[in-house]
Amino acid sequence: ETLKKDRESLLAFYDFPAEHWQHLRTTNAIESTFATVRHRTTRTRNCVSRPTFLGLAFKLIEEAEKTWRRINGPEQIKLLLEGIAFRDGEPVQGDQPVQQKLAA
Repeated sequence: ETLKKDRESLLAFYDFPAEHWQHLRTTNAIESTFATVRHRTTRTRNCVSRPTFLGLAFKLIEEAEKTWRRINGPEQIKLLLEGIAFRDGEPVQGDQPVQQKLAA
């Protein structure tokens, strides 16, 4: 019943370029980045003030960013920003530019 109720939200990634589907369906980049920050800050819990923690977290995230995969189909981003609609991963021809729905 919940799947039926949230069907549109669950399948919203089909309204984006097919090359982007893998990136839209995963939260791994977010989860692994915060796992790294959580691991390091747990180890140094009593040794840092708030400003030092923010600096530490920034540096950890900056380092994690270097290992992130680039998005598939980067040329499709321009079409999305121009408001071109996508249906089943393909651009819809002849439609007026529309505001894309949020994936989540």
